[in-house]
Amino acid sequence: MLICQVLKPLVSTNRIPGFEHKHLQVVLDGSTQKVAVDAVGCIPGDWVICVGSSAAREAAGSKSYPSDLTIVGIIDHWNPDAGKAEPKTTSTATPTSVDGPEGGGR
Repeated sequence: MLICQVLKPLVSTNRIPGFEHKHLQVVLDGSTQKVAVDAVGCIPGDWVICVGSSAAREAAGSKSYPSDLTIVGIIDHWNPDAGKAEPKTTSTATPTSVDGPEGGGR
């Protein structure tokens, strides 16, 4: 399974007979755009769960359906940045003197 973001619908009016009238969506998988059969009715901006291979064909309606990626769920809440490491920050604090505020030294 993959987590992808829906970018936009893809309209294709001239299709092979076995492709029926399923809706297609362009999804973003990392930095790669892919076309997925929309089995759930998602909209651009939605984060979705996609399946591939034979699971994609079955989810689209039949093992003989010509799909290798099908959207099977819309994610309710998803933060794509959660769990990523925070960038390291450098300290800009000024070092304090061991001599104290007067700077008298030893």
